[in-house]
Amino acid sequence: MPKNKLLLRLSANDLAELQSHLELIDLDLKQTLLEPDQIIDYVYFPETCTCSMVAQTATKAAIEVGMFGFDGMSNFVTRNGDRSYLRTTVMMPGQCWRIPAERFSEALGTLTSLNETVLRFKDAIAIQFAYTSFANGSFSIEERLARWLLMMHDRAGSDSLHIVHDTIAGMLSVRRSGVTNATHVLEGEGAIRATRGTIAIRDRQKLIAIAGESYGPAEHAYRMLLPVDE
Repeated sequence: MPKNKLLLRLSANDLAELQSHLELIDLDLKQTLLEPDQIIDYVYFPETCTCSMVAQTATKAAIEVGMFGFDGMSNFVTRNGDRSYLRTTVMMPGQCWRIPAERFSEALGTLTSLNETVLRFKDAIAIQFAYTSFANGSFSIEERLARWLLMMHDRAGSDSLHIVHDTIAGMLSVRRSGVTNATHVLEGEGAIRATRGTIAIRDRQKLIAIAGESYGPAEHAYRMLLPVDE
């Protein structure tokens, strides 16, 4: 059985039909799955990896606008030949199911539970996009870093996040020195412990308190749209 929450929501018959087209693959750290304006060739359903969706232009620094792991999927292709308008990059390596975009778009038209689940996830990720934008514009670096670490922790399955400051700075579109200073603040509060290449979550509740209102609304919306007991 898959671990991906969206696949687990499918009816037994729909999952069996979809699985006949799914391939389990390994994804590497910083592997790029999609580039802006690229025709989508595969749809990805993470099992143990986590991916970031990044907006960028030719002249401006990139910034993360969304994140998904075993709770989600890579994109929202509905027709063969659809294009991506964000870069999708692997932030935590691991395993992932993939399906050719053509097969996926056909399945949307015939598998009722898949169509319903994808529509619900579209709403959930749109709300995540909105609150990421809100956080980027309205909260301090410390609050944004706490939120980002919580989101990674939600999808990691571990208290140890193998991530470097340069990567976080790129995702938050801030200077590396800003991430370093914010990390020291979170360490001083006892929320995390940072070592070379790793950030360990020591006290999740303290991290939630630091994140404040930047974390929580999008997660609540996901639970309402995709309840686990439905």
